[in-house]
Amino acid sequence: MDAWIGHDVPRLPESADRPPLRLFDTARAAVEPSAPQGTGTMYVCGITPYDATHLGHAATMIAFDLVNRMWRDAGLDVKYVQNVTDIDDPLLERAQRDGEDWVVLAMRETALFREDMEALRIIPPAHYVGAVESIPKIVGHVVELVGKNAAYRLEDGTGDVYFDITAAPDWGYESHLSREEMTVLSAERGGDPERAGKRDPLDPLLWRGAREGEPVWDGGELGPGRPGWHIECATIALGLLGDTIDVQGGGSDLLYPHHECSAAHAEVLTGAAPFARHYAHAGMIGLAGEKMSKSKGNLVFVSRLRGDGVDPMAVRLGLLAGHYRSDREWTDEVLKAGLQRLARWREAAAAPSGPSGAGLLGAVREALADDLDAPAALAVVDAWADAALAGAGDDAAAPALMARTVDALLGIHL
Repeated sequence: MDAWIGHDVPRLPESADRPPLRLFDTARAAVEPSAPQGTGTMYVCGITPYDATHLGHAATMIAFDLVNRMWRDAGLDVKYVQNVTDIDDPLLERAQRDGEDWVVLAMRETALFREDMEALRIIPPAHYVGAVESIPKIVGHVVELVGKNAAYRLEDGTGDVYFDITAAPDWGYESHLSREEMTVLSAERGGDPERAGKRDPLDPLLWRGAREGEPVWDGGELGPGRPGWHIECATIALGLLGDTIDVQGGGSDLLYPHHECSAAHAEVLTGAAPFARHYAHAGMIGLAGEKMSKSKGNLVFVSRLRGDGVDPMAVRLGLLAGHYRSDREWTDEVLKAGLQRLARWREAAAAPSGPSGAGLLGAVREALADDLDAPAALAVVDAWADAALAGAGDDAAAPALMARTVDALLGIHL
């Protein structure tokens, strides 16, 4: 599957005292250094393409785009992988509801997602991989888990195969949730804790046996069917990034069960733990006091904003105005502030001179190195722009360096 078209990322001046990125790790509940050796590896969970890209998706992708940019600025190569869950229950349910072919629906919404990511200047992944194209490898991993006695087939004739969570000795280390909390979230987020015949209510589905009216693939000794959600991401990440990766990222709603389960699958398959050195999670974007979600019907779509003529850079600035880990609201005022900030930055970038460009660059790097503190970075640029527009500073090269800095590190094209 092809990713979206990328853009040139400006190279910034080197600095001997450039701070390394420090990033919050959910499993350790602390901000820890992210110090890949030579190549930074990152896996970010992508969309299930049954609807258009909303601002929650955009905020998550922007957060991990900042990681990508900070690593690149530090001189690292970056191997970034993102999936597309192009077969799953929500996709099939939406297609049935609308009387549409599920394949056509997935292709259309994936194409729209690519357009939105390109407009928001998200650096594309090195590998953009669909679940469907990964099914042969997923089948191999499920068979391997069965062989390790880490998975079992239900005895009800459905052909469904489940992961046995007791095979993962560190189960729960990532989310730190109680069983009661896990049970509630599993039921809310695609699991089936009430399913009869499972060894443990929290055991996640690896392979769903064939059902009438549903698409199926050859599962070899598993029988015909289709993959579960969590094993998809484990398989794609292991195949392209290796046994241990630097960052597994996604929205905070993926922490449990998705990231907990996918990490457990990967660790049992490889024997290497932890699966990720950093489990990083972005906060939720809300509207009128509620998290944006398709089930609530309270979504603000990136494509709709673009269609209304809103500059995508203003959208990006609006989302960067809140810390990536915080749950926050999208309002007309947030968008208005983004538009005003963008206009002022562009005006300042055209000024004849300004305060030290090197000082600005160093301060933005320092802010972002502190767990991607984008609000602090925006405040630094705001102060510089105010000074430049007031005629302060005599660095004639500063406006151009300011524009390159916000482009390279914040993804804002002026």
